[in-house]
Amino acid sequence: MKVVLFCGGHGMRMRDGSSASPKPMVMIGDRPLLWHGMRYYAHHGHTEFILALGYGAKEIKDYFLHYEETATNDFVLSGGRDVELLGSDLADWKITFVDTGMHSSIGERLRRVRPYLEGEEYFLANYADVLSDLPLHRVVDRFQASDAVASLTAVPPQSSFHVLQMDDQDQVLKLRAVSQFPLWENGGFFVFRQELFDVLYPGEDLVDGALVRLAERGQLSAYRHSGFWMPADTLKERARLEKLYQSGERPWAVWENRGDGPAAPPTPAPAEDLLAPVDEQPPTRPVAEIVRGD
Repeated sequence: MKVVLFCGGHGMRMRDGSSASPKPMVMIGDRPLLWHGMRYYAHHGHTEFILALGYGAKEIKDYFLHYEETATNDFVLSGGRDVELLGSDLADWKITFVDTGMHSSIGERLRRVRPYLEGEEYFLANYADVLSDLPLHRVVDRFQASDAVASLTAVPPQSSFHVLQMDDQDQVLKLRAVSQFPLWENGGFFVFRQELFDVLYPGEDLVDGALVRLAERGQLSAYRHSGFWMPADTLKERARLEKLYQSGERPWAVWENRGDGPAAPPTPAPAEDLLAPVDEQPPTRPVAEIVRGD
């Protein structure tokens, strides 16, 4: 199954003032963030990639055109110059590089790679800045057994913010972490049928546009995942991923035989612990409409 990765965003929140590299090329260990995501899909047998490029396209192209297999694979060096690889990352990968515009929305980027998806009944897509141990085979199997046109992965709220309940005099009555609410965020890891393009209009965002329409028609499904899922939207998040990598605890690196089994959905907080008045509890929603950008 082909995999579309949205690589065109500027990643302004990731900037540290010293580098202008595109966000997918931020290093996690010895390899860029993009490589970790691609390696995850390759582990699950999906090795045909379509990179929807924009900002920093040349850096991404150059990285793969001059790829150093010896950085992450064992090898034998003979005569000081002859290299015999004992393993390979890219041997069975096929990567299509497509310039989808400097300022295009994610929906428009997807529209512009459509010619490279012809003949594909199903295809995968994802943001290039998120890592997870999601059991992808289960996600795909469930989607293919459904009538949905699109599927996304639902993850618990990642924000550390707290929500307040106040009275008319601005006295705080309750304070709860947003993660305690029975809400779910859009975590990417999309699975699509070709019919998606029937509701994806020129220039619009994928989530705010096509997925909203599919949800209204009952054609959008979600896979709830409470295992490891982490974006790299900010320098703080990138630092957390780097710390995990250096510690050897890399849940997303399922190719290292660390396991990629399913995780049970989290149990929502009891109603009495939520901020809303007891007689006015918010309904539990399968997916909160929280939009992520690339």
